[in-house]
Amino acid sequence: MDKVRYGIIGVGNMGSTHLKNFLDGKVENATVTAVADINEAKRARVAEHYPDADIKIYASGDELIDNADVDAVIVAVPHYFHPPLSIRALKRGLGVICEKPAGVYTKQVKEMNAAAKESSGLFTVMFNQRTNCLYRKMREIILSGGIGKIKRVNWIITDWYRTQAYYDSGDWRATWSGEGGGVLLNQCPHQLDLVQWVVGMSPKKVQAHCHFGKWHNIEVEDDVTAYFEYENGATGTFITSTGDAPGTNRFEVSGSLGKLVCENNKLIHVKNDVDEREFCFTEKLSFGTPKTETVEVETDGENPQHLGIFRNFTNAMLGKEELFVKGEEGLMGVELMDACLLSEWLGRAVELPIDDELYLSELNKRIATSRRKENVVESVSDLSDTYGSKVKI
Repeated sequence: MDKVRYGIIGVGNMGSTHLKNFLDGKVENATVTAVADINEAKRARVAEHYPDADIKIYASGDELIDNADVDAVIVAVPHYFHPPLSIRALKRGLGVICEKPAGVYTKQVKEMNAAAKESSGLFTVMFNQRTNCLYRKMREIILSGGIGKIKRVNWIITDWYRTQAYYDSGDWRATWSGEGGGVLLNQCPHQLDLVQWVVGMSPKKVQAHCHFGKWHNIEVEDDVTAYFEYENGATGTFITSTGDAPGTNRFEVSGSLGKLVCENNKLIHVKNDVDEREFCFTEKLSFGTPKTETVEVETDGENPQHLGIFRNFTNAMLGKEELFVKGEEGLMGVELMDACLLSEWLGRAVELPIDDELYLSELNKRIATSRRKENVVESVSDLSDTYGSKVKI
């Protein structure tokens, strides 16, 4: 194989953006030979916009997987369908790039991971934010001991304001039956992945307060404040909303040797001259504090986002490099988002890993009363400038 043939399942906002990138030649040694969508208007849109492209158009993802001449598929459909389509493709030995989140509930993601383990096909989840030089550098510093023992992890991520028009753009959006959740499952999967990947550890206990339809006419959560506890004694907070304008994006990790603050496209490292734990018990002054040095951290400046994942996956398929994101890691973020919702539903803190069956039972209660929007005319938006990818693509 000298070129990877991709099929894109779902050509809405994400899928149509991915298709354009491939057809514009932004992913070397790769081509799109097939697309699928259950929506006839979206299929017609592909045919209209790319009349000269040699692309077979299918009416469903299952049809594409079973019949198309492809080596790998990109699954870019509503969340509930990520696992079944990925599993079908993996069982056929195809490579799979699954959009985030890996799924809605942990039980189905574990089934997908089991299929990946048995498959000859490569499997990844679209965690494009892991390619961001700022987050990669944070992880490097933390895992090398640069801020000492982690004591606190805080992320305020409220800078993705959404209007009611956004939620009204699809009958499945912001419904328990169609999307399975709100800001946690739609906007936050990247951050819920990064908050674990960057610091190198996952919370063991979560207490969350989720507000459903607080700022919009929707069923699901659009405002969340969560408290984390870690096995090493560290604590954390995670605050998110689609109702804040202007919003904030501040990721801060504090340790015994200082802290890292990622905000406004900069990474600031505040370094203690001595470990705080040592200073606390050796300093003779009651109000003494360690001396610090503050520096802006240099990075490699690379932030290829989706293109970085596509290029890496293509090269991994061709045996040219290692896979950057192992698909099985998609479970981590789903576990955390499910834990937040379960905590709110039960009115108490929950331990991780969560009880898969209990979560699914509680989710099914919401699905049973969920209502789809009526008379919705679905739209496709241009998302090419929405991923923080202006840094050296």
